[in-house]
Amino acid sequence: MKDTFVTDSIRYIGVDDKTIDLFESQYVVPNGISYNSYLILDEKIAVMDTVDRRATDEWLANLERELGGRTPDYLVVQHMEPDHAGNIQTLAEKYPGMQIVGNAKTFPMMERFFSFDLTGRKVVVKEGDTLSLGRHTLTFVMAPMVHWPEVMVTYESSEKILFSADGFGKFGALDAEEDWDCEARRYYFNIVGKYGVQVQALLKKAAGLDIAMICPLHGPILKENLGYYINLYDIWSSYRPETEGVFLAYASIHGNTAKAALALREMLEKRGMQVACADVCRTDVAECVENAFRYSRMVLCASSYDGGVFLPMEDFLHHLKAKTYRSRKVALVENGTWAPSAAKAMGEILGSMKDITLCDKTVTICSAVKEETLRELEQLADAVAAM
Repeated sequence: MKDTFVTDSIRYIGVDDKTIDLFESQYVVPNGISYNSYLILDEKIAVMDTVDRRATDEWLANLERELGGRTPDYLVVQHMEPDHAGNIQTLAEKYPGMQIVGNAKTFPMMERFFSFDLTGRKVVVKEGDTLSLGRHTLTFVMAPMVHWPEVMVTYESSEKILFSADGFGKFGALDAEEDWDCEARRYYFNIVGKYGVQVQALLKKAAGLDIAMICPLHGPILKENLGYYINLYDIWSSYRPETEGVFLAYASIHGNTAKAALALREMLEKRGMQVACADVCRTDVAECVENAFRYSRMVLCASSYDGGVFLPMEDFLHHLKAKTYRSRKVALVENGTWAPSAAKAMGEILGSMKDITLCDKTVTICSAVKEETLRELEQLADAVAAM
């Protein structure tokens, strides 16, 4: 059994889900996902969010064990997405005297998801409102569009804990032995990344709080070196590159474009550049999105297809656009036997993004990689290094 003690009076009652294949039916989670929920034990008892209905029985068992026969007074609903709100009605019916805490945007959503009677049970809070549990005092901070409009976070002042909703979350069950940065970055850019402006606004609010611990709704509780995690969120949400280097993404039909991309990778590395390389036809698109945002430069190498660009590359670029990819330097390599069209198609999609600087040099391959192709790629490597 996991250590349930967050502090002496705050317990972890969440659940790891290791049977899920795709989180939100789109993100590969080889190490599962955690649905985090917390219990504050005081004169009054508060449950901080529920969990996905996939984990109902285990979550209820965790809750009842930690309650030890007591009854919760409040359920605080920070986010109405079903992976956190899936058991609101279950809990409300189990404890009919329990009040439900949310903001003005929370309850209309709740009524769309559920059918139980909320009469006399709603505690509607707004920015800066507080709720005393006894020794613990909760202060509510609105975080609209991080990443739904009703989202709020909660600060507990006596133990200096920020319950951060989806902020500072990551993919992976709690017992997964993996790098926090990588899976938190993939989680951030694919789920929250479009809303950088709103995340920046929340970070400014959080800067005024004395935070000793961050309790997210996915991933591990953060207890040490909080400045490191907050700084990463500041970088990510301001669309600044985290790493100086190149993300080289390629989409090859018969292997010739892949050969050119791998040759270019060696050329860039010989120039001292850090390069991450991915075949977008075979690599998780969410991982490609993560790396595109991580690095300061991107090189796209793609085959032409039906007068446009090979569809896996087109799909990747549309994912980037949806997540507000911006403020990066990009170079293009295209391949086409009779009518190369990939560079034009990629450029048009990139042109709809903000603050994208395209390299002056584009390399066009006509089928196979020849000596003259390699010479052009060397020139491109120089141009990318100089960008």
